Amino acid sequence: MAYVSQELKAKIAPKVKAILKKYKVKGSLAVNHHSTLVLNIKEGALDMYKDYGNTEDAAKFGIQVNPYHYKNHFEGRTRAFLAEVIPAMNDGNWDKSDSQSDYFNVGWYVSVNIGKWNKPYAKV
Repeated sequence: MAYVSQELKAKIAPKVKAILKKYKVKGSLAVNHHSTLVLNIKEGALDMYKDYGNTEDAAKFGIQVNPYHYKNHFEGRTRAFLAEVIPAMNDGNWDKSDSQSDYFNVGWYVSVNIGKWNKPYAKV
């Protein structure tokens, strides 16, 4: 059963914060329902909506990044950023799932949100 504690978040946070600083992005880590480690990205130097390719809809509603297929949806420096931050968020995680038999066994889930439905990501 997926579980992430505040202690685990605190252990992973320095790595994530270093990547945020490297790419000049502001964000915060949170734990959702004791099962998901969440990174909420608020603003930064990256043009994430442009790198997503669908700026109009993304700017209205924000982007919930698929941590398994982000390379198919993002390009440029945003893809490079996600390629560093998602593995850092999964440091120590495992996935022994078997989707064919509907069996899911992970250490914890990872979620990355760019902007919010009521406050879009701001490029600064």
